[in-house]
Amino acid sequence: MTLFVAVLLLLAGLSEAIGRLLPLVARLSGVSHTRAIWLVVAGAFVDAAVFALWPLCAWTLAELVLPTSTTDQGVLRWTPALVAPLLLAAILAFPLLGPLLHLLLMVGVGAGLATALVPVAGIGWWEAAGCVAVAGAGLGITVEGVRRIVAKLNRTRLPEPLR
Repeated sequence: MTLFVAVLLLLAGLSEAIGRLLPLVARLSGVSHTRAIWLVVAGAFVDAAVFALWPLCAWTLAELVLPTSTTDQGVLRWTPALVAPLLLAAILAFPLLGPLLHLLLMVGVGAGLATALVPVAGIGWWEAAGCVAVAGAGLGITVEGVRRIVAKLNRTRLPEPLR
């Protein structure tokens, strides 16, 4: 992975984290600004890692589940052309103004990954699209669960009244 692609993935992760975590953090009573910033920064790295793992998970799933050819062309990796729509989708998720548009863009990113997976794994496009969709859904559900657990753990408890 090039430095440029890593920076794009980190920017996409930051934008996604701000769009997804700030509404959760805003609902937490008594959270300091410093703690909220650290939660967003941590979320940015987690989202960037999830984005970085998406092609690898799809490729691994294709290798494990489907009969692939023995082309041995390597592992599916992010390229600047593949990550640019991902960054756009994350930016659109930032204000949470367009969830449907964000979903459509993520489907577009997934279609681009599926197209890139076809020659690497030696499978058909629909099989590659299924692997990309399952990997993306699995990673998305996992990271959403982590977000909710972190939000629950970071709630501040009000002191019990003295009797």
